[in-house]
Amino acid sequence: MTEDHLRDALVTERGEQADLLAALRPEQWDAPTLCDGWRVREVVAHTTMPFRTSLGRTLLELVKARGDVNRMADRCARRDAAGLPPERLLASLRDNVAHPWTPPGGGVRGALAHDVIHGLDITVGLGLDRQVPPERVAMVLAGMRPKNIAFFGTDLAGVTLRATDLDWSHGEGTPLRGLAQDLLLVLCGRRLPPGRLTGETATRFSR
Repeated sequence: MTEDHLRDALVTERGEQADLLAALRPEQWDAPTLCDGWRVREVVAHTTMPFRTSLGRTLLELVKARGDVNRMADRCARRDAAGLPPERLLASLRDNVAHPWTPPGGGVRGALAHDVIHGLDITVGLGLDRQVPPERVAMVLAGMRPKNIAFFGTDLAGVTLRATDLDWSHGEGTPLRGLAQDLLLVLCGRRLPPGRLTGETATRFSR
């Protein structure tokens, strides 16, 4: 997989998300997502923050958060969601589908993972029938290393994740089956709506 392929997938993902967000009703921007405590507007504020914030400002925000990346992300997302209307947030995404930002140490694959995961936080949280192309999800899963999974603190002991739309599995134990995009969310510590996963341990990872 070349960087050009990853970049093309990233640009396409951002464009598709912009189209989806443009079709949301006003009240859906205030609906909860799979990110605990974040509505749609906070998630979009978070994913577009790199487009609107300089490196120097980001470092300053990190200092204010005493080096805690999660605390910084939460504070900035809430601030920007309160200060920017949906149309501004949407414009920030649409105008920057080809933006070169990548997360520290993550490269283009990391940027793709960031946007795919948070896009799913929105669509699955809203109950929208959007399926990310499996080959795009496969690009993200290929970059999920033990340290990435450990970051989310997900307890996968005794479970084998088995995708129903990709030749992909992870772990050892009782099978937990679902679409690759849903298993990606499981890896990232999200609890899914009932019915998206199958297997004896499905309720363990469902709301």
